[in-house]
Amino acid sequence: MAIEITVAVPSEARVGEGPFWDGDSGRLSWVDILGGTVHTADPATRHVRTFTLPTLVGAAVPKTSGGFVAATTEGFTDLAPDGTWTTRRAVLPPGQRMNDAKCDAAGRLWAGSCAMDFAPSGGALHVLSPGWQTERFLDGELTQPNGLGWSPDGRTFYLVDTVAREVNAFDVLPDRLAPANRRTLARFPDRGGEPDGLTVDADGCLWIALWGGGRIVRVSPEGRVLTEIAVPVAQPASCAFGGPDRDVLYVTTAREGLALRPDSVDGSVLAVRGLGVRGLPAHRFGG
Repeated sequence: MAIEITVAVPSEARVGEGPFWDGDSGRLSWVDILGGTVHTADPATRHVRTFTLPTLVGAAVPKTSGGFVAATTEGFTDLAPDGTWTTRRAVLPPGQRMNDAKCDAAGRLWAGSCAMDFAPSGGALHVLSPGWQTERFLDGELTQPNGLGWSPDGRTFYLVDTVAREVNAFDVLPDRLAPANRRTLARFPDRGGEPDGLTVDADGCLWIALWGGGRIVRVSPEGRVLTEIAVPVAQPASCAFGGPDRDVLYVTTAREGLALRPDSVDGSVLAVRGLGVRGLPAHRFGG
């Protein structure tokens, strides 16, 4: 089957991020960071429901109890199914915000924070438990933490640092929460885009959106680029596998800072079919 790229959900997101496929409901959710919005849609009908928060939203993940947990400017916000919201954990000082976030198999939300101006070493990694308690790791060791993911066996954790243009890998140890043995899995040169959001497929390979590069790359667990797929947007921001068989790669995109033609699809959610691989199930927040 040839690769086919279509617009899954038309949108004009300033910075579309954090796609999440909910296998139980068959719905796709994502955020617009600068718009402060959380969207959820049925790709079959393109019907979109939108929640707006008075803050920046780096990511939002469905909760097992309903609604979403959102990683925001202040920290972590509880977004109820009716759209009401409460900031449950304000853990960031002024001048910082949460960026990308994702849940592990235990239902914990892992989120990266950064300085608003992406000041060097201004980032950290936060873990929010289902009981809404937080722990902080890699403080001052990151600049713009971004795409997150785990290997199929759960023994390796991946984390992008966009400004550093690298993808890091860590060991996941059974007796400790903090990621261990940091090493650089892949680096991208000062051209061709910056690594942004990512997802991991069932074969253990990483699919990484290259912001400004107009492409998605598949990287092996050893760090080798296996595939490059051009997409019809300048700023692909993140990606996630979805659909009934988890074989459709949904790509969120951004239009912020671009001079666009009237027929541009930048800011929409794209669907890439025909890749011949499947994704891993996404995990909800346990709270």
